Amino acid sequence: MARPIRLLVSDVDGTLVTRDKVLTPASIAAAAALREAGVMLAVVSSRPPRGLDMLVGPLGLTTPRAGFNGGAIVAADGTLLEEHSVPPAAGALAIDFLTAQGVDVWVFAANDWLVADPAGTYVAHERRTVAFDPTVVDGFGDHLAHVGKIVGNTDDFDRLARLELELRRRLDGAAAAQRSQSYYLDINHPAANKGNALRAFARILGVDPAETAAIGDMGNDVPMFEVAGYSVAMGNAPPEVQAKASDVTASNEADGWAQAVERLILPRARASGA
Repeated sequence: MARPIRLLVSDVDGTLVTRDKVLTPASIAAAAALREAGVMLAVVSSRPPRGLDMLVGPLGLTTPRAGFNGGAIVAADGTLLEEHSVPPAAGALAIDFLTAQGVDVWVFAANDWLVADPAGTYVAHERRTVAFDPTVVDGFGDHLAHVGKIVGNTDDFDRLARLELELRRRLDGAAAAQRSQSYYLDINHPAANKGNALRAFARILGVDPAETAAIGDMGNDVPMFEVAGYSVAMGNAPPEVQAKASDVTASNEADGWAQAVERLILPRARASGA
């Protein structure tokens, strides 16, 4: 018999929020239903931890949350619990490679979002997502000692997919490179992945990983699918991501997250006596 679901770990962008970064009333209600059923909810995202603060009130979060794909885990009050920074040499390699390829590069260092070009293609989009402004710098060389994430971004999605594979080869395990969106290529510490974030949540909250569920939409969510006892892919997820999940729900534009909670998560919690 399947273990009871006691903790749901959720991705944010492409999963919990709509394309316009909106938490729908259905999702807020579904989060409340989880609380009433005794199922904890924790979020993990490629966003910086600071960019998750706006979710705390509407979702009633009292659990830790993880940013930078698990590179930084903070307590409910924002206190830093765990951190994995990008090795400086690997960060410099990634920046040089992406810049040479004509890809816009951002660096998230400490609490700051650093950009070289404030008019870059996705700067306004990211500002709306994380709800704070970037800091414009002349170069990134003096800011690599404490980096949570480096992002290469372009509207040439197919090219970014190819660059992902090449950069991963060049980094050779010194850092992780994976797209969090079709237009964002994230470079993180090798240990900064959502599977490790789920393990950390489970340890901190006293839950067996077999009693967790995970939900997401991109390749960087697959590591938590592999750790969780049960997993759900969004309907907007690529086919290869859907194939890695236990179940598939509707898209984030059709309240797929709320549907997953009501139809897939809560029945498994209630059936097991949660």
